[in-house]
Amino acid sequence: MLEIGDVVAFPLPLGGYGACQVTAAGERLTVCVLDWRSDAVPALDDVRSAGPLRVDHHSWCGDPEVVDVPAGEQLPADAVRLGRLPVRPELPEASTAYGSWPGIGLQVVLQRRWELEVPGAVREAYKRAGHGRVQVDLGGGAVTRSAALPALDLRDHAGDVRWEGLDALPRLTQLSWRGPERGLLAALEARPLITALRWEDPPEIVDLSRTGLHGLTLVAGAGPRRVVLPPGLMTLWLQGGAPEAVEAAAEGRWIRLTTRSGVPRGLRGVRDLAVEASGDVTGASLGDVEGLERLSVRWGRPYGGLAGLDAHPRLHTLELADAYGVEPSMLPAPGGPLRLLRVDGFRSSRSRAVRQRYQDTGVSVEIRGAKPDRWLATNLDNPLRDWVDDHKQAGEAACRAYAAASRAIAALDVHDPGAVADARPILQSFVEALNGIEERYEMIDTLRREEAGEAFFLLAEGAGVPPSEAEAWFGDWREF
Repeated sequence: MLEIGDVVAFPLPLGGYGACQVTAAGERLTVCVLDWRSDAVPALDDVRSAGPLRVDHHSWCGDPEVVDVPAGEQLPADAVRLGRLPVRPELPEASTAYGSWPGIGLQVVLQRRWELEVPGAVREAYKRAGHGRVQVDLGGGAVTRSAALPALDLRDHAGDVRWEGLDALPRLTQLSWRGPERGLLAALEARPLITALRWEDPPEIVDLSRTGLHGLTLVAGAGPRRVVLPPGLMTLWLQGGAPEAVEAAAEGRWIRLTTRSGVPRGLRGVRDLAVEASGDVTGASLGDVEGLERLSVRWGRPYGGLAGLDAHPRLHTLELADAYGVEPSMLPAPGGPLRLLRVDGFRSSRSRAVRQRYQDTGVSVEIRGAKPDRWLATNLDNPLRDWVDDHKQAGEAACRAYAAASRAIAALDVHDPGAVADARPILQSFVEALNGIEERYEMIDTLRREEAGEAFFLLAEGAGVPPSEAEAWFGDWREF
Protein backbone atom coordinates (compact mmCIF):
# COMPACT_ATOMS: atom_id res chain seq x y z
CA MET A 1 0.00 0.00 0.00
CA LEU A 2 1.39 3.41 -0.97
CA GLU A 3 1.74 6.08 1.69
CA ILE A 4 2.28 9.84 1.83
CA GLY A 5 5.63 10.75 0.32
CA ASP A 6 6.01 7.64 -1.84
CA VAL A 7 7.47 8.39 -5.28
CA VAL A 8 6.62 6.26 -8.31
CA ALA A 9 8.19 6.27 -11.78
CA PHE A 10 5.99 5.21 -14.67
CA PRO A 11 6.54 4.62 -18.40
CA LEU A 12 5.16 7.33 -20.66
CA PRO A 13 2.90 6.59 -23.65
CA LEU A 14 5.56 7.53 -26.23
CA GLY A 15 8.62 6.29 -24.38
CA GLY A 16 10.71 7.42 -21.44
CA TYR A 17 9.61 7.79 -17.84
CA GLY A 18 7.68 10.28 -15.74
CA ALA A 19 7.33 10.43 -11.97
CA CYS A 20 4.69 11.25 -9.38
CA GLN A 21 4.39 11.51 -5.60
CA VAL A 22 1.62 10.62 -3.17
CA THR A 23 0.78 13.83 -1.29
CA ALA A 24 -2.24 12.67 0.76
CA ALA A 25 -3.77 9.32 1.68
CA GLY A 26 -7.13 8.08 2.90
CA GLU A 27 -9.89 6.23 1.06
CA ARG A 28 -8.20 7.58 -2.05
CA LEU A 29 -4.60 8.56 -2.74
CA THR A 30 -3.88 12.10 -3.90
CA VAL A 31 -1.14 11.84 -6.50
CA CYS A 32 0.76 14.80 -7.93
CA VAL A 33 2.48 14.29 -11.29
CA LEU A 34 5.97 15.78 -11.24
CA ASP A 35 7.52 17.96 -13.91
CA TRP A 36 9.86 15.20 -14.98
CA ARG A 37 10.76 13.13 -18.02
CA SER A 38 13.80 10.92 -18.54
CA ASP A 39 14.78 8.22 -21.01
CA ALA A 40 15.47 5.71 -18.22
CA VAL A 41 13.96 5.02 -14.82
CA PRO A 42 15.12 7.89 -12.55
CA ALA A 43 16.74 7.46 -9.17
CA LEU A 44 14.99 8.88 -6.12
CA ASP A 45 17.53 11.71 -5.82
CA ASP A 46 16.95 12.67 -9.46
CA VAL A 47 13.39 13.81 -8.74
CA ARG A 48 14.00 15.23 -5.27
CA SER A 49 13.73 18.85 -6.45
CA ALA A 50 11.10 18.32 -9.16
CA GLY A 51 8.04 20.55 -8.86
CA PRO A 52 4.50 19.76 -10.02
CA LEU A 53 3.69 19.40 -13.70
CA ARG A 54 1.68 22.50 -14.63
CA VAL A 55 -0.71 21.81 -17.46
CA ASP A 56 -1.61 24.67 -19.80
CA HIS A 57 -1.99 22.92 -23.16
CA HIS A 58 -5.21 23.49 -25.09
CA SER A 59 -7.88 24.74 -22.64
CA TRP A 60 -5.98 23.90 -19.46
CA CYS A 61 -5.08 26.90 -17.32
CA GLY A 62 -1.70 25.99 -15.81
CA ASP A 63 -2.77 24.25 -12.60
CA PRO A 64 -0.70 21.37 -11.23
CA GLU A 65 -1.64 17.92 -12.49
CA VAL A 66 -2.99 16.20 -9.39
CA VAL A 67 -5.57 13.40 -9.25
CA ASP A 68 -7.22 11.10 -6.74
CA VAL A 69 -6.84 7.38 -7.40
CA PRO A 70 -8.45 4.53 -5.45
CA ALA A 71 -6.24 3.59 -2.49
CA GLY A 72 -6.60 -0.11 -3.24
CA GLU A 73 -5.90 0.12 -6.97
CA GLN A 74 -2.89 -1.93 -7.92
CA LEU A 75 0.09 -0.17 -9.47
CA PRO A 76 0.71 -1.17 -13.10
CA ALA A 77 3.30 -3.92 -13.39
CA ASP A 78 5.68 -1.64 -15.28
CA ALA A 79 5.59 1.16 -12.66
CA VAL A 80 8.60 1.44 -10.33
CA ARG A 81 8.47 2.47 -6.67
CA LEU A 82 11.51 4.67 -6.08
CA GLY A 83 11.19 5.29 -2.35
CA ARG A 84 9.88 8.08 -0.13
CA LEU A 85 10.60 11.81 0.04
CA PRO A 86 9.19 14.67 2.09
CA VAL A 87 6.28 16.33 0.30
CA ARG A 88 7.41 19.73 -0.95
CA PRO A 89 5.15 22.70 -0.11
CA GLU A 90 4.37 23.45 -3.77
CA LEU A 91 2.88 19.98 -4.34
CA PRO A 92 -0.92 20.04 -3.83
CA GLU A 93 -2.38 17.77 -1.17
CA ALA A 94 -5.96 17.87 -2.48
CA SER A 95 -7.63 17.25 -5.83
CA THR A 96 -11.07 17.55 -7.41
CA ALA A 97 -10.17 15.17 -10.26
CA TYR A 98 -10.44 11.39 -10.24
CA GLY A 99 -8.13 9.14 -12.21
CA SER A 100 -6.35 5.79 -12.28
CA TRP A 101 -2.76 4.65 -12.48
CA PRO A 102 -2.74 3.54 -16.15
CA GLY A 103 -3.57 7.09 -17.34
CA ILE A 104 -1.29 8.99 -15.00
CA GLY A 105 1.37 9.85 -17.62
CA LEU A 106 -0.75 11.15 -20.49
CA GLN A 107 -0.61 14.80 -19.47
CA VAL A 108 3.20 14.70 -19.42
CA VAL A 109 3.19 13.72 -23.10
CA LEU A 110 0.48 16.17 -24.13
CA GLN A 111 2.13 19.08 -22.33
CA ARG A 112 5.55 18.39 -23.85
CA ARG A 113 4.08 18.12 -27.33
CA TRP A 114 2.20 21.40 -26.87
CA GLU A 115 5.42 23.15 -25.89
CA LEU A 116 7.80 21.50 -28.37
CA GLU A 117 5.78 20.67 -31.49
CA VAL A 118 2.86 23.10 -31.74
CA PRO A 119 3.98 26.49 -33.15
CA GLY A 120 3.61 29.47 -30.84
CA ALA A 121 1.23 31.26 -33.18
CA VAL A 122 -1.06 28.22 -33.22
CA ARG A 123 -1.01 28.01 -29.44
CA GLU A 124 -1.84 31.71 -29.13
CA ALA A 125 -4.72 31.45 -31.63
CA TYR A 126 -6.15 28.55 -29.67
CA LYS A 127 -6.01 30.48 -26.39
CA ARG A 128 -7.54 33.64 -27.95
CA ALA A 129 -10.45 31.84 -29.59
CA GLY A 130 -13.74 32.65 -27.90
CA HIS A 131 -17.12 31.00 -28.21
CA GLY A 132 -18.54 33.34 -30.81
CA ARG A 133 -19.49 32.49 -34.39
CA VAL A 134 -17.22 32.51 -37.45
CA GLN A 135 -17.69 32.05 -41.18
CA VAL A 136 -16.08 28.87 -42.55
CA ASP A 137 -15.73 28.30 -46.29
CA LEU A 138 -14.46 24.86 -47.29
CA GLY A 139 -15.38 25.26 -50.94
CA GLY A 140 -19.14 24.96 -50.86
CA GLY A 141 -19.87 28.47 -49.65
CA ALA A 142 -19.49 30.06 -46.24
CA VAL A 143 -21.32 28.50 -43.29
CA THR A 144 -21.51 29.70 -39.69
CA ARG A 145 -19.73 27.67 -37.04
CA SER A 146 -18.64 28.12 -33.44
CA ALA A 147 -15.14 29.60 -33.20
CA ALA A 148 -14.40 26.98 -30.51
CA LEU A 149 -15.52 24.01 -32.65
CA PRO A 150 -13.26 21.03 -31.71
CA ALA A 151 -14.48 18.44 -34.25
CA LEU A 152 -15.54 18.63 -37.90
CA ASP A 153 -17.28 15.93 -39.95
CA LEU A 154 -16.36 16.16 -43.66
CA ARG A 155 -17.46 12.67 -44.66
CA ASP A 156 -20.22 13.98 -46.92
CA HIS A 157 -18.28 16.91 -48.40
CA ALA A 158 -18.55 16.59 -52.18
CA GLY A 159 -16.10 18.01 -54.71
CA ASP A 160 -12.85 19.84 -54.01
CA VAL A 161 -12.10 21.01 -50.50
CA ARG A 162 -10.84 24.49 -49.72
CA TRP A 163 -8.61 23.29 -46.90
CA GLU A 164 -7.42 26.75 -45.89
CA GLY A 165 -10.95 27.29 -44.61
CA LEU A 166 -9.99 25.18 -41.60
CA ASP A 167 -7.87 28.06 -40.34
CA ALA A 168 -11.05 29.86 -39.29
CA LEU A 169 -11.38 27.18 -36.59
CA PRO A 170 -8.37 27.68 -34.29
CA ARG A 171 -9.53 25.00 -31.82
CA LEU A 172 -10.13 22.24 -34.35
CA THR A 173 -8.46 19.01 -33.18
CA GLN A 174 -10.58 16.23 -34.76
CA LEU A 175 -11.62 15.40 -38.32
CA SER A 176 -13.86 12.76 -39.87
CA TRP A 177 -13.28 11.89 -43.55
CA ARG A 178 -14.48 9.38 -46.15
CA GLY A 179 -13.00 8.03 -49.36
CA PRO A 180 -10.01 9.18 -51.45
CA GLU A 181 -7.38 11.47 -49.99
CA ARG A 182 -8.26 14.67 -51.95
CA GLY A 183 -5.69 16.86 -50.17
CA LEU A 184 -6.39 15.60 -46.65
CA LEU A 185 -2.80 14.61 -45.89
CA ALA A 186 -1.30 18.00 -46.76
CA ALA A 187 -3.99 19.69 -44.67
CA LEU A 188 -3.12 17.53 -41.66
CA GLU A 189 0.63 18.01 -42.09
CA ALA A 190 0.17 21.79 -42.07
CA ARG A 191 -2.01 21.72 -38.96
CA PRO A 192 -0.32 19.90 -36.05
CA LEU A 193 -3.20 20.87 -33.77
CA ILE A 194 -5.36 18.24 -35.51
CA THR A 195 -4.50 15.10 -33.57
CA ALA A 196 -7.49 12.79 -34.15
CA LEU A 197 -8.76 11.40 -37.46
CA ARG A 198 -11.56 9.02 -38.39
CA TRP A 199 -11.14 7.84 -42.01
CA GLU A 200 -13.82 5.69 -43.61
CA ASP A 201 -13.21 3.77 -46.84
CA PRO A 202 -9.57 4.89 -47.14
CA PRO A 203 -7.55 4.27 -50.34
CA GLU A 204 -5.16 1.34 -50.76
CA ILE A 205 -2.15 3.28 -49.50
CA VAL A 206 -2.38 5.69 -46.55
CA ASP A 207 0.75 7.60 -45.52
CA LEU A 208 0.20 9.66 -42.38
CA SER A 209 3.86 9.69 -41.33
CA ARG A 210 4.25 13.50 -41.43
CA THR A 211 1.07 14.33 -39.51
CA GLY A 212 0.74 15.09 -35.80
CA LEU A 213 -1.98 12.53 -35.14
CA HIS A 214 -2.30 10.96 -31.70
CA GLY A 215 -5.40 8.92 -32.51
CA LEU A 216 -6.52 7.23 -35.73
CA THR A 217 -9.66 5.23 -36.57
CA LEU A 218 -9.78 3.40 -39.89
CA VAL A 219 -13.15 2.08 -41.05
CA ALA A 220 -12.85 -0.15 -44.08
CA GLY A 221 -14.42 -3.23 -45.58
CA ALA A 222 -11.40 -5.09 -46.89
CA GLY A 223 -8.91 -2.70 -45.31
CA PRO A 224 -6.21 -0.64 -47.07
CA ARG A 225 -3.18 -2.46 -48.43
CA ARG A 226 -0.53 -0.37 -46.66
CA VAL A 227 -0.69 2.20 -43.85
CA VAL A 228 2.22 4.34 -42.64
CA LEU A 229 1.63 5.79 -39.17
CA PRO A 230 3.04 8.97 -37.59
CA PRO A 231 5.65 8.56 -34.84
CA GLY A 232 3.42 10.24 -32.22
CA LEU A 233 0.42 7.95 -32.67
CA MET A 234 -0.87 6.53 -29.37
CA THR A 235 -4.20 4.91 -30.31
CA LEU A 236 -5.19 2.99 -33.44
CA TRP A 237 -8.69 1.57 -33.89
CA LEU A 238 -9.23 -0.76 -36.83
CA GLN A 239 -12.95 -1.10 -37.52
CA GLY A 240 -13.72 -3.60 -40.24
CA GLY A 241 -10.89 -5.09 -42.24
CA ALA A 242 -7.30 -4.65 -41.09
CA PRO A 243 -4.57 -3.34 -43.41
CA GLU A 244 -2.32 -5.92 -45.04
CA ALA A 245 0.74 -4.16 -43.62
CA VAL A 246 1.45 -1.26 -41.27
CA GLU A 247 4.62 0.77 -40.81
CA ALA A 248 4.97 2.24 -37.32
CA ALA A 249 7.71 3.48 -35.01
CA ALA A 250 9.20 0.58 -33.03
CA GLU A 251 6.70 -1.72 -34.80
CA GLY A 252 3.84 -0.19 -32.82
CA ARG A 253 5.41 -0.34 -29.35
CA TRP A 254 3.79 2.95 -28.28
CA ILE A 255 0.36 2.25 -29.77
CA ARG A 256 -2.77 0.98 -28.03
CA LEU A 257 -4.35 -1.07 -30.79
CA THR A 258 -8.07 -1.91 -30.90
CA THR A 259 -9.08 -4.37 -33.59
CA ARG A 260 -11.94 -6.57 -34.68
CA SER A 261 -9.99 -8.50 -37.32
CA GLY A 262 -6.58 -9.44 -35.95
CA VAL A 263 -3.23 -7.69 -35.78
CA PRO A 264 -1.84 -6.64 -39.16
CA ARG A 265 1.72 -7.33 -40.24
CA GLY A 266 4.15 -4.69 -38.99
CA LEU A 267 2.74 -4.26 -35.46
CA ARG A 268 4.58 -7.05 -33.69
CA GLY A 269 5.86 -4.55 -31.10
CA VAL A 270 2.39 -3.69 -29.76
CA ARG A 271 2.28 -3.97 -25.96
CA ASP A 272 -1.33 -2.85 -25.38
CA LEU A 273 -3.98 -4.67 -27.41
CA ALA A 274 -7.79 -4.52 -27.24
CA VAL A 275 -9.83 -7.06 -29.20
CA GLU A 276 -13.52 -6.72 -30.09
CA ALA A 277 -14.20 -10.43 -30.42
CA SER A 278 -16.86 -12.82 -31.61
CA GLY A 279 -16.01 -16.43 -30.96
CA ASP A 280 -12.71 -17.74 -29.67
CA VAL A 281 -9.61 -15.60 -29.21
CA THR A 282 -6.46 -17.63 -29.84
CA GLY A 283 -2.74 -16.97 -30.04
CA ALA A 284 -3.03 -17.20 -33.82
CA SER A 285 -5.71 -14.52 -33.95
CA LEU A 286 -3.38 -12.13 -32.11
CA GLY A 287 -0.86 -12.27 -34.96
CA ASP A 288 2.87 -12.26 -34.37
CA VAL A 289 2.80 -9.78 -31.47
CA GLU A 290 5.96 -10.41 -29.45
CA GLY A 291 5.92 -7.95 -26.56
CA LEU A 292 2.28 -8.10 -25.49
CA GLU A 293 1.88 -6.80 -21.92
CA ARG A 294 -1.79 -5.78 -21.69
CA LEU A 295 -4.66 -7.58 -23.39
CA SER A 296 -8.33 -6.52 -23.26
CA VAL A 297 -11.01 -8.66 -24.86
CA ARG A 298 -14.68 -7.74 -25.18
CA TRP A 299 -17.01 -10.33 -26.65
CA GLY A 300 -20.13 -9.99 -28.69
CA ARG A 301 -22.09 -12.97 -29.99
CA PRO A 302 -20.95 -15.69 -30.02
CA TYR A 303 -19.26 -15.52 -26.63
CA GLY A 304 -16.07 -17.48 -27.13
CA GLY A 305 -13.12 -18.68 -25.15
CA LEU A 306 -9.38 -18.09 -24.91
CA ALA A 307 -6.39 -20.14 -25.96
CA GLY A 308 -2.65 -19.70 -26.33
CA LEU A 309 -2.09 -16.80 -23.92
CA ASP A 310 0.81 -18.57 -22.20
CA ALA A 311 2.79 -17.94 -25.38
CA HIS A 312 3.08 -14.28 -24.35
CA PRO A 313 5.79 -14.19 -21.64
CA ARG A 314 5.28 -10.50 -20.76
CA LEU A 315 1.48 -10.48 -20.41
CA HIS A 316 0.97 -8.93 -16.97
CA THR A 317 -2.56 -7.48 -17.37
CA LEU A 318 -5.63 -9.28 -18.74
CA GLU A 319 -9.03 -7.56 -18.89
CA LEU A 320 -12.11 -9.43 -20.11
CA ALA A 321 -15.64 -8.17 -20.72
CA ASP A 322 -18.71 -10.33 -21.34
CA ALA A 323 -16.51 -13.40 -20.87
CA TYR A 324 -19.41 -15.83 -20.63
CA GLY A 325 -17.64 -18.44 -22.76
CA VAL A 326 -14.39 -18.42 -20.77
CA GLU A 327 -13.50 -21.38 -18.56
CA PRO A 328 -10.97 -20.99 -15.71
CA SER A 329 -8.60 -23.41 -17.43
CA MET A 330 -8.39 -21.09 -20.46
CA LEU A 331 -6.72 -18.34 -18.42
CA PRO A 332 -2.92 -17.95 -18.20
CA ALA A 333 -1.21 -20.51 -16.01
CA PRO A 334 -0.43 -19.49 -12.41
CA GLY A 335 3.19 -18.66 -11.72
CA GLY A 336 3.66 -16.75 -14.97
CA PRO A 337 3.92 -13.02 -15.65
CA LEU A 338 0.22 -12.26 -15.03
CA ARG A 339 -0.31 -9.77 -12.18
CA LEU A 340 -3.83 -8.41 -12.79
CA LEU A 341 -6.94 -10.20 -14.01
CA ARG A 342 -10.04 -8.03 -14.31
CA VAL A 343 -13.32 -9.55 -15.53
CA ASP A 344 -16.56 -7.63 -16.15
CA GLY A 345 -19.38 -9.99 -17.09
CA PHE A 346 -18.85 -13.63 -16.10
CA ARG A 347 -20.64 -16.82 -15.06
CA SER A 348 -20.85 -16.88 -11.26
CA SER A 349 -20.50 -20.68 -11.36
CA ARG A 350 -16.90 -20.17 -12.49
CA SER A 351 -15.86 -17.25 -10.27
CA ARG A 352 -14.70 -19.33 -7.32
CA ALA A 353 -12.55 -21.57 -9.51
CA VAL A 354 -10.84 -18.53 -11.02
CA ARG A 355 -10.03 -17.12 -7.59
CA GLN A 356 -8.71 -20.48 -6.45
CA ARG A 357 -6.57 -20.75 -9.59
CA TYR A 358 -4.62 -17.64 -8.63
CA GLN A 359 -4.71 -17.91 -4.86
CA ASP A 360 -1.33 -17.05 -3.29
CA THR A 361 0.26 -16.45 -6.71
CA GLY A 362 0.58 -12.65 -6.58
CA VAL A 363 -2.20 -12.15 -9.13
CA SER A 364 -4.86 -9.57 -8.24
CA VAL A 365 -8.27 -10.91 -9.35
CA GLU A 366 -11.21 -8.53 -9.83
CA ILE A 367 -14.55 -9.99 -10.97
CA ARG A 368 -17.58 -7.78 -11.53
CA GLY A 369 -20.96 -8.61 -12.97
CA ALA A 370 -20.94 -12.36 -12.24
CA LYS A 371 -24.36 -13.80 -13.09
CA PRO A 372 -26.05 -17.18 -12.47
CA ASP A 373 -26.20 -19.63 -15.37
CA ARG A 374 -29.98 -19.93 -15.09
CA TRP A 375 -30.43 -16.17 -15.40
CA LEU A 376 -28.02 -16.01 -18.34
CA ALA A 377 -29.94 -18.73 -20.15
CA THR A 378 -32.78 -16.22 -20.53
CA ASN A 379 -30.91 -12.92 -20.65
CA LEU A 380 -27.49 -13.59 -22.22
CA ASP A 381 -28.33 -11.61 -25.36
CA ASN A 382 -30.40 -8.94 -23.64
CA PRO A 383 -28.59 -5.59 -24.18
CA LEU A 384 -29.74 -4.39 -20.73
CA ARG A 385 -28.45 -7.44 -18.85
CA ASP A 386 -25.68 -5.53 -17.02
CA TRP A 387 -28.21 -3.24 -15.32
CA VAL A 388 -28.61 -5.91 -12.64
CA ASP A 389 -25.01 -5.17 -11.59
CA ASP A 390 -26.16 -1.75 -10.36
CA HIS A 391 -29.61 -2.65 -9.05
CA LYS A 392 -31.00 -6.18 -9.11
CA GLN A 393 -34.73 -5.37 -9.17
CA ALA A 394 -34.42 -2.46 -11.59
CA GLY A 395 -32.15 -4.46 -13.88
CA GLU A 396 -34.46 -7.45 -13.94
CA ALA A 397 -37.43 -5.19 -14.72
CA ALA A 398 -35.51 -3.56 -17.59
CA CYS A 399 -34.59 -6.96 -19.01
CA ARG A 400 -38.20 -8.12 -18.86
CA ALA A 401 -39.34 -4.95 -20.63
CA TYR A 402 -36.82 -5.41 -23.42
CA ALA A 403 -37.61 -9.11 -23.81
CA ALA A 404 -41.34 -8.40 -24.11
CA ALA A 405 -40.74 -5.68 -26.69
CA SER A 406 -38.34 -7.91 -28.63
CA ARG A 407 -40.89 -10.74 -28.84
CA ALA A 408 -43.60 -8.36 -30.01
CA ILE A 409 -41.33 -6.79 -32.65
CA ALA A 410 -40.26 -10.24 -33.89
CA ALA A 411 -43.91 -11.13 -34.45
CA LEU A 412 -44.36 -8.23 -36.91
CA ASP A 413 -44.05 -8.66 -40.64
CA VAL A 414 -41.45 -6.07 -41.67
CA HIS A 415 -42.66 -6.36 -45.27
CA ASP A 416 -46.12 -5.20 -44.22
CA PRO A 417 -46.54 -1.46 -44.95
CA GLY A 418 -48.24 -1.12 -41.59
CA ALA A 419 -45.37 -2.63 -39.59
CA VAL A 420 -43.96 0.73 -38.55
CA ALA A 421 -47.34 1.87 -37.23
CA ASP A 422 -47.76 -1.45 -35.40
CA ALA A 423 -44.28 -1.06 -33.87
CA ARG A 424 -45.02 2.38 -32.43
CA PRO A 425 -47.12 1.27 -29.40
CA ILE A 426 -44.66 -1.57 -28.70
CA LEU A 427 -41.71 0.82 -28.62
CA GLN A 428 -43.65 3.38 -26.60
CA SER A 429 -44.56 0.75 -24.00
CA PHE A 430 -40.88 -0.19 -23.73
CA VAL A 431 -39.84 3.43 -23.09
CA GLU A 432 -42.67 3.94 -20.62
CA ALA A 433 -41.47 0.86 -18.73
CA LEU A 434 -38.02 2.41 -18.50
CA ASN A 435 -39.58 5.69 -17.36
CA GLY A 436 -41.26 3.79 -14.56
CA ILE A 437 -38.01 2.08 -13.58
CA GLU A 438 -36.25 5.43 -13.34
CA GLU A 439 -39.11 6.96 -11.35
CA ARG A 440 -39.02 4.10 -8.85
CA TYR A 441 -35.30 3.29 -8.60
CA GLU A 442 -33.49 6.40 -9.95
CA MET A 443 -30.70 4.35 -11.54
CA ILE A 444 -30.59 5.49 -15.18
CA ASP A 445 -27.45 7.62 -15.34
CA THR A 446 -25.72 8.86 -18.49
CA LEU A 447 -24.27 5.46 -19.37
CA ARG A 448 -27.54 3.64 -18.80
CA ARG A 449 -29.39 6.28 -20.81
CA GLU A 450 -27.10 5.57 -23.75
CA GLU A 451 -27.60 1.83 -23.35
CA ALA A 452 -31.38 2.33 -23.22
CA GLY A 453 -31.16 4.31 -26.44
CA GLU A 454 -29.11 1.62 -28.14
CA ALA A 455 -31.61 -1.03 -27.09
CA PHE A 456 -34.52 1.10 -28.33
CA PHE A 457 -32.90 1.75 -31.71
CA LEU A 458 -32.11 -1.95 -32.08
CA LEU A 459 -35.78 -2.75 -31.59
CA ALA A 460 -36.82 0.02 -33.97
CA GLU A 461 -34.42 -1.21 -36.62
CA GLY A 462 -35.90 -4.71 -36.34
CA ALA A 463 -39.32 -3.24 -37.14
CA GLY A 464 -38.05 -1.20 -40.08
CA VAL A 465 -38.63 2.17 -38.39
CA PRO A 466 -36.62 4.91 -40.15
CA PRO A 467 -33.77 6.14 -37.91
CA SER A 468 -34.95 9.76 -37.91
CA GLU A 469 -38.43 8.70 -36.82
CA ALA A 470 -37.03 6.42 -34.12
CA GLU A 471 -34.88 9.23 -32.74
CA ALA A 472 -37.89 11.55 -32.58
CA TRP A 473 -39.99 8.94 -30.78
CA PHE A 474 -37.29 8.18 -28.22
CA GLY A 475 -36.74 11.86 -27.52
CA ASP A 476 -40.47 12.52 -27.13
CA TRP A 477 -41.25 9.56 -24.89
CA ARG A 478 -38.35 9.20 -22.51
CA GLU A 479 -38.36 10.98 -19.14
CA PHE A 480 -34.87 9.95 -18.01
